[in-house]
Amino acid sequence: MAEAEAVTQRTEGFAVGYAAGKGLFRVYIMGSVAALFFAVFAMGGGVATLVFAVLAASTAYYFFPLTETRKPRLGANQYGIFIDGFGVIAWRAIEDVSIRAHALRSIEIKELQIRLSQPLSRALTSDWRKLSYYRLLMRLPWSMTPEGVIRINMEPFAGTPDEILSAINRIWKRYG
Repeated sequence: MAEAEAVTQRTEGFAVGYAAGKGLFRVYIMGSVAALFFAVFAMGGGVATLVFAVLAASTAYYFFPLTETRKPRLGANQYGIFIDGFGVIAWRAIEDVSIRAHALRSIEIKELQIRLSQPLSRALTSDWRKLSYYRLLMRLPWSMTPEGVIRINMEPFAGTPDEILSAINRIWKRYG
């Protein structure tokens, strides 16, 4: 496995966090830009500088979770698949887990898609969707379609999408 430290695997499960460096530009550069615009505003700049400062600070705040590389954001164990800010999905409620690629302009984006066989209220063994106030406006690793498919962008994660999918499938075979 290429990034053995990034994707933690044992016979019981695995967990993966964000890769180092994925959020540094978005957070630290935008934070610096926000500080610069706040300083210009404080020295008598117009309202436009305050607006730009707030926008830059908001961008840094939104992407801040990408800097927390040691925290697991996605994983699987005997209870099911866990997703940060979503919860634990029981194995019995999963119909299919796959990697889908789609193009956005000239960039290929790979997503882990988890199709549920049951309504979400029965699929979750632990519901972590109720977030604290400070976390509400921060980036979440998941989105959900009306058809009950959970989509997770694989770009910021440590490890390749194929490694993550094979780990999930291995654990699903064992416990699902």
